[in-house]
Amino acid sequence: MMRVGIASVFGFLLVAATVFAIDSPSTCMAAEGDWPVWRGPTGNNIAPGPPVPTEWDETKNVVWRIPLEGRGHCSPIIVGDRIYLTSADQESQVASVFAFDKQTGKQVWRTPVTRGGFQTDVHTKNTHATPTLASNGQQLFAVFVQNQQVQLTALDRAGKIEWQIDAGPYVPEQYKFGYAPSPMLYDDLVIVASEFEKGWLAAFSQHDGQQRWRVSRMGSSYSTPIVAHLAGRDQMLLSGHEKVASFDPQTGKLLWEVDGTNQATCGTIVWEGDMIYASGGYPASPTQTIAVKVGESPEVAWTCREQCYEQSMLVSNGYLYAINDRGVFFCWNAKTGEEMWKKRLGSPVSSSPLLSGDNIFIADEKGNMYVLKANPQQYEFVAKNQLGDETFASPIASEGRLYARYADSSQGSRQEYLICIGQQ
Repeated sequence: MMRVGIASVFGFLLVAATVFAIDSPSTCMAAEGDWPVWRGPTGNNIAPGPPVPTEWDETKNVVWRIPLEGRGHCSPIIVGDRIYLTSADQESQVASVFAFDKQTGKQVWRTPVTRGGFQTDVHTKNTHATPTLASNGQQLFAVFVQNQQVQLTALDRAGKIEWQIDAGPYVPEQYKFGYAPSPMLYDDLVIVASEFEKGWLAAFSQHDGQQRWRVSRMGSSYSTPIVAHLAGRDQMLLSGHEKVASFDPQTGKLLWEVDGTNQATCGTIVWEGDMIYASGGYPASPTQTIAVKVGESPEVAWTCREQCYEQSMLVSNGYLYAINDRGVFFCWNAKTGEEMWKKRLGSPVSSSPLLSGDNIFIADEKGNMYVLKANPQQYEFVAKNQLGDETFASPIASEGRLYARYADSSQGSRQEYLICIGQQ
């Protein structure tokens, strides 16, 4: 059985921008306080700014909490004073983009993007609104599947649709578990992945949606590509198809690939210095997690058989942190692959870990939010908090506040929420 629950993205040039990481592409900037794409302003899921609170309850440190319409697994993004996310109404088959006020949580606008044509075969742990939005500071880019086509939509920040195109088909034959990758931004491009038996990667103009390049990507997988500055150039990294691969983000040309991971992966590749890391997925394989040293001739530095299928990993200060589907958390020496420690946290996990300050936040599928110290020498528990009874979306952080999407069924029917946690 295969499950999906991730999604996507890397940043671009934003107005009034501040560069946050020297190993990010030179075009990757974000205004202070923004979390404009999947995995944040530098693509590493590490929150800049003050650390977020480690403990909360129904009232303590809850700045606001709002109910959400429909269902979705996308993470929220933040641009300026607005929070944006997507959601889908299964009954009416309407997929929408929403904007909320960052300070109060009040809904500012909602724009329906597609009507009808939902996929008929979607895994119970996936949704019709799994990909995270991407923003270049002026526009929002959303992807939904409608009538077996990936619909790519550009909206302005007031919610007006600027353009919409059929980016290409999504018609899986073997594994019909739903669409997952998020749009990725690079330079003036928005890059979209659709991986199935006759799949593809393609880049489009952010200005008008005109296609710039397209390459084949045939085989079932769910990971979102990401751009890192490695070996003196920007490289678009993507796992899956039993490879770890690098592409030129300007042209889609394959730069290099090495054997590793599995046929299907979900997590986004992570990197630090000249090392990149990938893990997953399905079916079983002798190599599940792989570290590659990138240079003139990329080479595999180490591998292990631990599997992080749905989750993206986290690398910080020379150590790699990861959690697998079963809820076992690992810490490895990122250079050597030496296991520093491992600890079973609880129930299965689909979301990805977030680092704020020196604490790692990770939510399991039952709504438990664990807080661990980013301590490579030993497992160090900090806190355990509750977010309803279901969490699949990865949390984000901005200016000392944590934003998380979760669901609660305790009143007899499932209801999604967006919560803002801050020091009170």
